[in-house]
Amino acid sequence: MDKVSRRNVLKAGGALGALGALSIATPAHALPPWTWSAQGSVAGAGAGTDPRWVWDEQADPLVASLLDRGDVPRVNTLLRTWTKNGQPLPAGLPADLRDFMEQARQLPSWADQGKLATAFRFNEKRGLYLGVLYGLASGMMSTVIPKEARAVYYSQGGADMKDRISKTAKLGYDIGTRNAFQADGEMIVTCVKTRLVHAAVRHLLPQSPYWPDVADEEIPISQRDMMVTWHSLPTTVMQKLTAWKVPIPAAESEAFLHSWQLGGHMLGIKDEYLPASWAEANSQADQVLKPVLAPTPEGIKLADILLNLGSSVDAGILSKPILGAFTRFLLGDQIAGWVKIRREPVWDPLLKLSWGPFIAVREGLLPFPLAPEAYWLFDEFLRKAALLFLSEARPISIEIPDTNRPS
Repeated sequence: MDKVSRRNVLKAGGALGALGALSIATPAHALPPWTWSAQGSVAGAGAGTDPRWVWDEQADPLVASLLDRGDVPRVNTLLRTWTKNGQPLPAGLPADLRDFMEQARQLPSWADQGKLATAFRFNEKRGLYLGVLYGLASGMMSTVIPKEARAVYYSQGGADMKDRISKTAKLGYDIGTRNAFQADGEMIVTCVKTRLVHAAVRHLLPQSPYWPDVADEEIPISQRDMMVTWHSLPTTVMQKLTAWKVPIPAAESEAFLHSWQLGGHMLGIKDEYLPASWAEANSQADQVLKPVLAPTPEGIKLADILLNLGSSVDAGILSKPILGAFTRFLLGDQIAGWVKIRREPVWDPLLKLSWGPFIAVREGLLPFPLAPEAYWLFDEFLRKAALLFLSEARPISIEIPDTNRPS
């Protein structure tokens, strides 16, 4: 496979979404009690511990030690050469990090390569939809997940959001490739490196002169936070595709879920928190995602940055008004209002009236050989959404941060 860059990430429809490690909304003491049963998880059982009090007991102390020892710059240099799942780890890594990474890169016993092959067929057929949903549903939703928005804004990545998003978008690209979890793929590498990044943020962010003043927890990116982000991705995507009446065979739906279950596991989420079915995913999302959505000053700033990313490559198709209208259409008036997206007199009604028929025409459910111009515009939007990051095509390297946002 070609070296992954911003260009081929977005060309493949892996999208600006996977905004990923962004982290919840109401104060911790006001969150509803954890009642979701681990019997509905991939593990089928668990301790039942509220995931807001669980982090990553393997990665967190290790990365804190790397930071305190001053090893992070050297480690980042070495890990730039580790790009394929089956590739040996670079020589010269600290022994404790090497031991952790060798363990963390192993697939769980329940990984099903047959389902992963079916998931690729799903991603291949639905790549255009997935690109927009990862970006404008999942990605923009991250700006109204307060813990997530604050964690991103005040961490090192918040100082260069375009670079930050390109790195997190790599997750959405890699999980959709044919060989995502195979030796010549890159998804395992991306997950392990992201897991190290999360651990670094947990250690660094409490030391920020800004974050503790606005945070409602002492340590960011808990297992509950990670599940909130997880639901903003596959759960939200499948809910939208279902609402749009996109015909999806049951085997492909199950396989898409499996790929994200596996992705969550490789990111360090415990199996007892990963839903075993879409019904369980929807049930858990009702408890952990929907109640916490809310605006924050940091989220409003991040949303504005996201909506302006297309300005340098607009080409007459992408622009802030169109991206804003799609965000309103996908996430609703309340969320659009929270992040101060203005109403668009042309695009708002056009999307409401024409998107359903556009999907039906595209899926062959509604024969319409002389489709209106609006349908062509929608199709062009789906295709050219990939251009958002094309102004910079250098390779994407996920690296462990060693500082917070400088100002």
